[in-house]
Amino acid sequence: MPSASRRRVLAALPLLAACALGGRAVSVRAADIEPIRIGVCGPFTGGSSPMGISMREGIRIAASQINAAGGLLGRPIQLVERDDEARNERGAQIAQELIQREGIVAALGIVNTGVALASQRHYQLARIPMITSVATGTLITRQFLPPEFADNYIFRVSANDSLQAQVIVDEAVDRRGLKRLAIFHDATNYGVLGSEGLIEALRQRKISPVAVERFQLRQADMTAPLQRARDAGAEAVLTYGIGPELAQIANTLARLNWRVPIIGSWTLAMSNFIDNAGPNAEGARMPQTFIPDPTTPARQTFLDAWQRATGTQRIPVPPAAAQGYDSALLLAAAIRQADSLEGDRIRAALEDLREPVRGVIMTYARPYSRDQHETLTSPHQIHVGEVRNGQVVFAYEADRQRAMWP
Repeated sequence: MPSASRRRVLAALPLLAACALGGRAVSVRAADIEPIRIGVCGPFTGGSSPMGISMREGIRIAASQINAAGGLLGRPIQLVERDDEARNERGAQIAQELIQREGIVAALGIVNTGVALASQRHYQLARIPMITSVATGTLITRQFLPPEFADNYIFRVSANDSLQAQVIVDEAVDRRGLKRLAIFHDATNYGVLGSEGLIEALRQRKISPVAVERFQLRQADMTAPLQRARDAGAEAVLTYGIGPELAQIANTLARLNWRVPIIGSWTLAMSNFIDNAGPNAEGARMPQTFIPDPTTPARQTFLDAWQRATGTQRIPVPPAAAQGYDSALLLAAAIRQADSLEGDRIRAALEDLREPVRGVIMTYARPYSRDQHETLTSPHQIHVGEVRNGQVVFAYEADRQRAMWP
């Protein structure tokens, strides 16, 4: 039986069962209905795992709520999860497996920019919508634009690096009045592209960084590059990396007794930065799409659901969890509106969502269009977080007040 015909028959099973029993309303067991398979890919082991695990749990919470409310199109959601280990080649392999073997209708996830750039071409060519939950490389939603591609199947809910760079530089230059700035970035696609965004944001203010230092993943000694930055007269360190190496920077600054602000990308909120740096993480500031403060009923509900699901209040990386949750809600809304599991129709629905979707980052009112596949398009939609007493909180009360509006 062709797949489309098979789906129609499966969707009709509850009605057929009722008719066979004289019209009495009966339900077909969930086990008898083919689930809707959605791929979830992210780093669930290794240095990036706090982001991946937080994202995955957010997606799971959303899927559980959707299934508890009856699923989609009369069918339950089944998440097909794979650990990409933050490796580009592994991510590309997983994308092919999810498409060819697992029969997914859409995908969520991806944390690392390099993994996204390596793998999402497979979703694009298969015409399977992919909502990037966490990866922030600006290029991610721009790989498949006209005229080379008639339709773009890659969407995103996280804040791209161009927006983050503006928030970071605004914090350092406009709010703090600092002009002599050092940039520290890791050697991944994420770090390199992020540093380029910072350099461009500074250039727009006619400022050049006094030092640009590149470091490797798992690099333990940051003494020499930090000494070079200090010798250059840096007033702050702007960072683009992930938790373990960022902690090395903070700890080395303390050993050098060089007390300058650390302002960087959203990954300064990672638990393995805060835990590994301990008191040396205090005061670090970063852009955040979500800070775990119950400023709206939707956020309180999400935080309660997190605690029930995990047994703990602490979210290793709150923005990753919230973005995973919201990406699942947006995909579900598109499938309902499309009334179909065909990739073309889901994509078209995402580009023209007619009903608002109440997420935890925001209420999404027509978040995408044919030409715009980003939910966040302005730095004013992003908050500044600060590490205080081992937690990320709002750096500014004005941001917290703004977050009280759904």
